[in-house]
Amino acid sequence: MKKIVLPILAILLFAACSGNHDFSPKPRGYYRIVFPEKAYQPYLSGCPFTFQYPKYAVIEPDKKAGAKPCWLNMQFPQFNGTLHLSYEHILSKKEFNELVEDAHKLSFKHTVKATGIDEGVISYPDRKVYGVYYTIDGNAASSVQFYLTDSTKNYIRGALYFNSEPRLDSIQPVLTFVKKDVDLMIKSFKWK
Repeated sequence: MKKIVLPILAILLFAACSGNHDFSPKPRGYYRIVFPEKAYQPYLSGCPFTFQYPKYAVIEPDKKAGAKPCWLNMQFPQFNGTLHLSYEHILSKKEFNELVEDAHKLSFKHTVKATGIDEGVISYPDRKVYGVYYTIDGNAASSVQFYLTDSTKNYIRGALYFNSEPRLDSIQPVLTFVKKDVDLMIKSFKWK
């Protein structure tokens, strides 16, 4: 019995000790992201505005309870993200001020997770498009928010969300890609 066990143990010991094993930790892997080619189309509807949006996005009416006409969701299915657009017809200066203040509050609600929030002024006087663009840095739920108005009767607010845990290091390439689409949408925005 000893004659059989001893050689087997020696073989197992030799097999366990042989070879060059590298026990250093492997780097974290990420999914490969294939970005579609940038191509745009006009959004034309019964709403009092038009804009250009990417062909790889899908625009649907907001179906949540309490949604109003011209509340839209621009879906980015391959990136699991949505740009929520909420249109309001302004009836008074008081209502306009409340909408602007709400946009500011909703953007700064992300300060708990954000490392910084920058405000940029949007101004296209030739088209009467004015507003504020909020860039929210860090692991906040929304990285881009904005509102556009003609300052008299039309107002639209946008907020970009991804349907995943907010981890900036993993969504940064997609966020950079989609932000260019949001920027182009704003630059092409017109009131009817």
